Amino acid sequence: MAEFALPIYANPLGNVLGGRIMHLVDLAGATAAIRHCRCAVVTASVDSMSFLHPIKIGQLITLKASVNRVFRTSMEVGVKVLVEDLHRGIVYHTNSSYVTFVALDDDGKPRPVPPVIPETDAEKRRWREADARRAQRLASKRVALEHESHND
Repeated sequence: MAEFALPIYANPLGNVLGGRIMHLVDLAGATAAIRHCRCAVVTASVDSMSFLHPIKIGQLITLKASVNRVFRTSMEVGVKVLVEDLHRGIVYHTNSSYVTFVALDDDGKPRPVPPVIPETDAEKRRWREADARRAQRLASKRVALEHESHND
């Protein structure tokens, strides 16, 4: 997915707003997820997002997304954001994030997703690493739920 950094999405410094980049990450991730499962999906979580380089107005933002692994009804999608200064021909990696989506049936209930079959070495690495990230996300969710129940 690609789009130009337009003034409507800029802060007073001429940089694209971080929220706009987060929106694009969600859209690119959802597109990859829907292409994989061929049904509606909802965003369940987004791992942390750090911005390595500012994106200036007029630059080209490119997002690359792939489904790393499926966990029955959910899937982890990796999204990499690149920015290109078209006048100088320089491409920067601005950030990456892992987004978890849940597949939904026609009634809005979670439904099983076909597995990912990794083929390349990079796909196999991302598939393996996704399991550890999922374990961390589930542990964080348990802590948050316990904290919430103590505050009731």
